[in-house]
Amino acid sequence: MNPCHSTGFPRRLALMAALAAACFGPLGAAAQNAYPDKPIRLLVPFAAGGTTSVLARSLADRMSKALGQPFIVDNRPGAGGNIAMEAVARSAPDGYTLLMGPIGLAINPALYPKLNFDPVKDFAPIGLYGGVANILAVNAALPIHSVKELIAYAKANPGKLSQGSSGNGSSSHLAGEMFKASTGIDILHVPYKGGAPAMNDVLAGQTSMLFDQVPAVLPQVQGGRVRALAVTTAQRSSAAPDIPTMAESGVPGYDVNVWFGILAPAGTPAPVVTRLNTEMNKILQDPEFRASLTKMGVDPMPGTPAEFSAFLDKELQRWAQVVKSSGAKLD
Repeated sequence: MNPCHSTGFPRRLALMAALAAACFGPLGAAAQNAYPDKPIRLLVPFAAGGTTSVLARSLADRMSKALGQPFIVDNRPGAGGNIAMEAVARSAPDGYTLLMGPIGLAINPALYPKLNFDPVKDFAPIGLYGGVANILAVNAALPIHSVKELIAYAKANPGKLSQGSSGNGSSSHLAGEMFKASTGIDILHVPYKGGAPAMNDVLAGQTSMLFDQVPAVLPQVQGGRVRALAVTTAQRSSAAPDIPTMAESGVPGYDVNVWFGILAPAGTPAPVVTRLNTEMNKILQDPEFRASLTKMGVDPMPGTPAEFSAFLDKELQRWAQVVKSSGAKLD
């Protein structure tokens, strides 16, 4: 009788463990060694065409070649990214459904009264992908040429300035709230249904300023239609090295990095996480790929799953404080 098919109770726990190893051990090892043996889906929480989706497709193309299987980008917009996040959190932990995690993974738990997933317990971080700065830009007709002049103008004209954003609770909104809290100025927040309409009203002079990502703002700056005052990251952006940081401009400690990372469902086998992280880091360290990211204003952030996990913990704490102090509400 084949012991692997025995239905009797073993006499000792040791025998039970030995039988389990004999029956399933080689199968489990073979399955992990064969990963991946079918297409992998990468869920993106926003519509096609935006920065998150563009970056996801760039990485997916390289990962497909590295892993020898199709890496399919699946755009699942809605609910501030929560639809895609929940879908991945509820997926089988086998490495075949991944999340292109945005900064909203750290913001939304403080913003939404109830989420159907836990950003820490329900995900296995694979690795950070990259970060992009926001640019603080003002309408070119305003007599403001620096952050210090903006602060002085706002204090001399309380309530006169307005800040457009891509929506309540978005990183562009909260970047403005951090700025106001750091400087003690009063600027009216005007939420929009995305970054494009917010920029359009700044260009038209309907609103005074906005914080938005480098790829969206830099062409308008280069065209002279808006004036860039600072970037929000601790270091200058590689795509816009002439624009000073907020800290250099008189707002010490200010740092908003709009980051992206790849995550799998919690419980994904460690060898699978390691394989994905290893291939991803090889791509992020490739000079040609790094140059393509730099051109888009994205700074690569290669690292380990543990480093991403620690980073996410800190981001959750930081944005919880920002949301609470700002009183940010959903649209």
